[in-house]
Amino acid sequence: MELQYPFTGSWRVQNSPADRVPSHGTPLLGTSYAIDFTPVDANGRSARFTLASLFRPEPPEHFVGFGRTVTAPVSGMVRAAHDGEADHAAFRGFPSIGYAATQAGRVREGWLGLAGNHVIVESAGLFVALCHLRQGSGRVRPGQRVECGEVVGACGNSGNSTEPHLHVQAMDSPNPQQASAVPVTFPGGLPRNGTVLSL
Repeated sequence: MELQYPFTGSWRVQNSPADRVPSHGTPLLGTSYAIDFTPVDANGRSARFTLASLFRPEPPEHFVGFGRTVTAPVSGMVRAAHDGEADHAAFRGFPSIGYAATQAGRVREGWLGLAGNHVIVESAGLFVALCHLRQGSGRVRPGQRVECGEVVGACGNSGNSTEPHLHVQAMDSPNPQQASAVPVTFPGGLPRNGTVLSL
């Protein structure tokens, strides 16, 4: 499925299916071909890393991308829009180890525990999910028609997320519990891990 990039500015590619499949280490919930994008500054950093970053969780507001605009990567119909999950602290350094240890609990919560605030758009019989959106940023509702490039929300740190970023995946069903993953691509091809896109 060809998508437009759902953002502008500088974003670093992570967990790309151009590097491995399943990209997130599991085929669960239609994630085999999912890709992550982390907003970065002109120096390629998502946030300044300090000694405190090694030992303490950090407010998501410390990250340059928290609140950056997220747009629809396709034109279509909104099939799901969830906006009620709190943005939690970001975890780098040693706190990320503790956060990883609680992963099983989020998996048990299912799609909502992993995706957090999200939008799913149907286009040509396929379904694109945009996940980890900022609480309260939702601009669309189920049943609404959206055009490619239209604002749907903002980058956040809800769900299974160690720092503010955007998770994108395509599926063959609006229900991730039953969906199979659909490969995605973008203009110019599928970017590899570590690529910094400047749009």
